Amino acid sequence: MIKHIVMFRLKDTDGKTAYENAVEAKERFNKVIENVPTLKKGEAVINSSDAPESNYTIALICDFDDIDGLNAYQEHPVHKEFGAFIGTVKTERACIDYEY
Repeated sequence: MIKHIVMFRLKDTDGKTAYENAVEAKERFNKVIENVPTLKKGEAVINSSDAPESNYTIALICDFDDIDGLNAYQEHPVHKEFGAFIGTVKTERACIDYEY
């Protein structure tokens, strides 16, 4: 199994706060979960408002059977659509992929 964890620090954009952008990203990621067959389990989590401001805003936690499944996810049109959105609201990204 492959665990894929990616975190984004989001910014305020076009009248939306970073938190509002995180809520929208989480809603959009649900479409990825529903439509990418190689994604065995997915979750989007938003940083607690009580946590340090230096934390990342949102994290995506994903499970795949293998690296080929992760690679197929990366190329899936619904994931690319999500990536286009997140690219407009992120300031930073961090990621780790590991076998478990």
